[in-house]
Amino acid sequence: MARLLGVEIPNEKRIEASLPYIYGIGRTTAKKVLEEAGIDPDIRTGELTDDQLSRIAHSVTNGGILIEGDLRRDVQGHMKRLTSINCYRGIRHRRGLPVRGQRTSTNARTRKGKRKTVGVMRAKK
Repeated sequence: MARLLGVEIPNEKRIEASLPYIYGIGRTTAKKVLEEAGIDPDIRTGELTDDQLSRIAHSVTNGGILIEGDLRRDVQGHMKRLTSINCYRGIRHRRGLPVRGQRTSTNARTRKGKRKTVGVMRAKK
């Protein structure tokens, strides 16, 4: 596996499909980066030379694209700010519920976690 910007990316895939393995780079950004670096998107990652890999890394860093740890820290900071000012979105983040207006009566299992059965207490006679 090739190592690019501290992330292992698969050798057998096209470079255009391998770049999105880096957190913060999607398919569109991968196309832009490769176009800027002047590299054919159809070439396999394992066939890239060291010069080509360095050109890709250079275009990502100079393009102002936040990736990996910096991006995760940035997103975490945004969430922390929302929770500290007690806005609606922050409260939803804190409670672990969907933030963007989805229904929660049914569904939302990924966000809410495993079902917890809440039973009704019967009064004893």
